[in-house]
Amino acid sequence: MTWANNVFIVNKIFSAGLTLISLFIVTAVYAEGSGSISPPRNPLVNELLTLRDKSIPTKIGDPIAGREKSQLCQGCHGEFGISSTRLIPKLAGQYSQYIEKQVRNYWAGTRSHQIMNAAAATVNEADLPDVAAYFARQTRMIGDGSEGNPVGKNIYLRGEASKLILACVNCHGIKGKGLDPSISMFPVIGGQHSDYIRKQLVDFRGRSRTNSPNGIMNTIAKELTDAEIDAVADYVSRQ
Repeated sequence: MTWANNVFIVNKIFSAGLTLISLFIVTAVYAEGSGSISPPRNPLVNELLTLRDKSIPTKIGDPIAGREKSQLCQGCHGEFGISSTRLIPKLAGQYSQYIEKQVRNYWAGTRSHQIMNAAAATVNEADLPDVAAYFARQTRMIGDGSEGNPVGKNIYLRGEASKLILACVNCHGIKGKGLDPSISMFPVIGGQHSDYIRKQLVDFRGRSRTNSPNGIMNTIAKELTDAEIDAVADYVSRQ
């Protein structure tokens, strides 16, 4: 390896270190605040935003038409996007483009589920925006509003610097309600079933699910213990 290559690698490591330091400073400042404003965006999130899938169509769906077109989906996810089975995700108030992306990932095989791969195949390209718009228009999912697990709350708001775990709030927003519909790559998770959140974190950790932006969830989840995953899932589900 040449001297120039060594210098390049050192510079990259130094740059990554500065990014992580600034990330945890931002997270700590937000966590100590009142929580009444959106957290400042950190460099890592800014970098991820450049990776948004530009291939997703920008067609605005019709939620009224989507109600009829989503009849099959409602059988599992609930008429108003609130599923009764804890391993089936709530879709109420989820970003429409996030729903579209997941369906397209099932189509492409980049996300796999024994039921959803077949169910997604019943939705066509023309109807998908309407179906997604219907669930996005429903009253947003919400938990019982309690504080929940303090360990989970700490990880959600502050992350874990010793393991370079990014605080969840930076991407999923205050109480897990998302950052903004224009940043739909980071889904709404506050009020989601704890069992579903737990299953997704375990799948990200074991890499049986790999469709998060730039693999960010695989990077974070691999550092979480079973107890930490349980704690985060409990906290998020109550928001």
